[in-house]
Amino acid sequence: MTTDQALILCILAATVGMFLWGRWRHDMVALGALLACVVAGLVAPDVAFSGFGHPAVVTVACVLVLSRGLQTSGAVNVLARHALPSRGGPLLSLAALTALGAVLSGFMNNVGAMALLMPIAVQMAKRHELSPGQVLMPLAFGTILGGMTTLIGTPPNLIVSGFRAQTTGSAFVMFDFTPVGLAVAAAGVLFVVLLGRKLVPHRKQQGAGDFATGAYLTEARVVEGSKAAGMTLGQVESVLDEVGAQVVGLVRNEVRLIAPHSARRVHTGDVLVIEAEVGALADVLSRLGLKLEESIKPESGDDESEPVEPAATPVDNTAGAGEQDAAEPEKPGGDEIVLTELAVLPGSVITGRSASDMQLRTRYGLNLLAVSREGSSAHTRLRTLALRPGDLLLMQGPADAMGEFAGDNSCVPLAKRDLRIPDKRKAALASLVMVLAIGGAAFGLLSAAVSFALGVLASMALRTVPPRSVYTAIDWPVIVLLAALIPVAGAMAATGTADLIARFLLTTLARGDAVAALVMVLVVTMFLSDLMNNAATAAVMCPIALGTAAALGVNPDSFLMAVAIGASCAFLTPIGHQNNTLILGPGGFHFGDYWRLGLPLEALVVAVSLPLLLIIWPL
Repeated sequence: MTTDQALILCILAATVGMFLWGRWRHDMVALGALLACVVAGLVAPDVAFSGFGHPAVVTVACVLVLSRGLQTSGAVNVLARHALPSRGGPLLSLAALTALGAVLSGFMNNVGAMALLMPIAVQMAKRHELSPGQVLMPLAFGTILGGMTTLIGTPPNLIVSGFRAQTTGSAFVMFDFTPVGLAVAAAGVLFVVLLGRKLVPHRKQQGAGDFATGAYLTEARVVEGSKAAGMTLGQVESVLDEVGAQVVGLVRNEVRLIAPHSARRVHTGDVLVIEAEVGALADVLSRLGLKLEESIKPESGDDESEPVEPAATPVDNTAGAGEQDAAEPEKPGGDEIVLTELAVLPGSVITGRSASDMQLRTRYGLNLLAVSREGSSAHTRLRTLALRPGDLLLMQGPADAMGEFAGDNSCVPLAKRDLRIPDKRKAALASLVMVLAIGGAAFGLLSAAVSFALGVLASMALRTVPPRSVYTAIDWPVIVLLAALIPVAGAMAATGTADLIARFLLTTLARGDAVAALVMVLVVTMFLSDLMNNAATAAVMCPIALGTAAALGVNPDSFLMAVAIGASCAFLTPIGHQNNTLILGPGGFHFGDYWRLGLPLEALVVAVSLPLLLIIWPL
């Protein structure tokens, strides 16, 4: 063993130990490993940060941005509404939800897919009288499994593809991972759906990713072409029951009807007074084709003294073709339109005043979309409702104006959470951009990095992802982690350390047998992925896999694919994958709860993937 090999082994051992310890963030540990290699002379200073320009790193960042566009535009909500059964038993509902999560994870960031479907999972658990964990854990595992089916489904696949490009001169393409990954994902999803409820501990929710603020009272107009037009109120109620909302009033010709009869038919131009949780508002609007009343351009004679353009982006483009697309006028400085929940403090100057009294649109360019009030319901129009201390206000408008209003009027924003109102036009554009970016990479027209970078540029131009939000959409710790470990992995190969480890494992464990070596690489990768970040695991194991294949004189693709599968299968702990961490609180789980379902699932993954690897990527 040379001095350089001893140094890189010490750095690698310390890095893995720090990953397992978990005291420092993964990106800090990875950056520390890179700088240690530079100081030790194992990585040249002029290439120390070359990983930030690596195609795999660029692709990961771009996929995260495109995923944000699908998320914020409501495209995934629409897909979920059409793909998931509105009725059916718990088994069918769980199967549909988990399968949808797996499919989405193949084409967008799997953490984003999990975050989008979590509220639906919690609602489903309540509807079928299950504990949240009985739905959340199968969903989390399904989204992890789905990520292994395509090049962009999960960062380990991109890392593996990058190592193949460095070794053979050509990277894996979009669907090279599909034959093995799809079979493993299908078997895994079927397993967690059928056995998940039996193996997942039944515990009550300890803390949700969201927080309860009570039901909001909002007004939604039945616009031209709305699905609600012509329905009876009873039929509307049946639709709203599915998302836990209800109609509490109807406004027709500026006359409010309290508790209208369920046989009354809804007409175009009516305003429905709806009570719903804030997270369900997007579903309410999408299902019935409604527009929030306060986001519609005020007409002459409206309550406010100076009719102005509303600051809000159109919340749902369900109006007829002749209606103006109510996009907000561009504000100086490009203020981004946001949705915010504000609480009215005791002593606030807006106590006893309404939105019309305050001239919210005229003075601040803000819309009051809904109000949540404990213990009582309002009997006046939303714009004329006198506010009280403790009211929660759902408001829409430029971020700067929102902050000014809150500061001027003794209101405080609630803890940040993701509030989305669907926009059909942007949802269609975001979906089209993603499809074209995937197509460009899948058919070899452009490299994955270039194709998805063009997709990001198109998203910015079309404002499916506001330019201001592009950089906040990127998970920078993951980017730094990948960029820092790529040169470290290169040092392992350059110093011969990967070959040294491979030869040791071959002679000691595999005893020169290629199939045994393949099993060993797969199992070791899965074990490490359960204990540390999956991207870090892939970066550490790829040089070892390549060295093992070279020592045996066999096809390196088999071993790289084994790394991709193993790095994507972290089911034993809540720290192995972000999706496992997301469900820890909402599912009421303990650290040791994951292995009950995760261990047999990992055994299934090995049993299904190994013969397929030998057939599709023969040694």
